[in-house]
Amino acid sequence: MPKRLRLTRRFPVAMTEDAYRKLRRFSQESDLTPDQALTFLFENFTSITDEETLPHRLRLFQADLAQSKK
Repeated sequence: MPKRLRLTRRFPVAMTEDAYRKLRRFSQESDLTPDQALTFLFENFTSITDEETLPHRLRLFQADLAQSKK
């Protein structure tokens, strides 16, 4: 594996079952490990997100988080 792609940072991640299933499906379809899939998604975040819909989806997610805390 090239030096640039060596995974050097590890952190505990908690995610919903839906998010985990989507990550696993994406990694399998892409022939990547889940770690490599997350690395790809974050390294390419701005090019794979729709800048027009991202703020709206983020507000919806934050509203769901606030609702679940009640």
